[in-house]
Amino acid sequence: MPKTEKVDSRKYLNPEILSKLSSMELRARLVVEGFITGLHKSPYHGFSVEFAEHRQYMPGDDIKHIDWKVYGKTDRFYVKQFEEETNLKSYLLLDASASMGYKSNGVSKLEYASYLASALAYLMLRQRDAVGLVTFDEKIRRYLPPRSVTTYLNQILLELDKTKHSAKTDIAGALHQMAERIKRRGLLILFSDLLDDPQRVMSGLRHFRHNKHEVIVFHILDPLELSFDFKQDAVFKDMEMGEEINTQPWHIMEDYQRQVAQFNKSYKKFCLEHQIEYVSLDTSQNYGRALLEYLQKRKRIGG
Repeated sequence: MPKTEKVDSRKYLNPEILSKLSSMELRARLVVEGFITGLHKSPYHGFSVEFAEHRQYMPGDDIKHIDWKVYGKTDRFYVKQFEEETNLKSYLLLDASASMGYKSNGVSKLEYASYLASALAYLMLRQRDAVGLVTFDEKIRRYLPPRSVTTYLNQILLELDKTKHSAKTDIAGALHQMAERIKRRGLLILFSDLLDDPQRVMSGLRHFRHNKHEVIVFHILDPLELSFDFKQDAVFKDMEMGEEINTQPWHIMEDYQRQVAQFNKSYKKFCLEHQIEYVSLDTSQNYGRALLEYLQKRKRIGG
């Protein structure tokens, strides 16, 4: 039997952060399949739809669910568990384009997004919701469909660990691809710096809302992308197009900051108008604390 590949979960799942998140939930706010606005029906394993995993037989289990083939091989009683179709299906959409590789200090935007995604995957699997992972640049690179078994977390962490930033981006194209692919309404969580044509990105987000999905956007930027506080002459290179410009940063800092503020404001306004939750973060923030504050705020306002 092939050995299951493992990843050191401590790289993504800090025990101190997990202990603080253990009492939190990510509840569905809008109407999705099997849910009512503001309520999160407790998901559970049933015996009706898709096979998930085996577990050891316990007194009181219905014997019709015993897997007799496994019994014949192991001389032990195991029952089949199935994933209940009414579980909330969540999709973690991770932008792995070139710009996500930028970092001015210890952590890149892609790494930061991966830490957030892994913590949310842990949280949703812990509450027995189904969660999947999508990585993309100019197109979808990898798609792990949603599942609700706890053993799926290792597979998600493995994929996050393998994901490297690439050379191109087309956020809108990838969003439209996923909107066409996902037939059942669910929860979409996007992790991206949104550095693409805003109108096209907004079109992709609108596609999800048109299909009645609930959407959360984690807008992740590097602190220097916000402040432009470079102390000396510099050459700036477009990580996707390769174009370069040599300039004295302080000459254009004020205009740059104004444009970035407008860029962020336009996304925030759009999300508010379309019932999309917008969360602005920068990589200097402790991701565990930022996530905990976000979940506490969401809980206070009823989601």
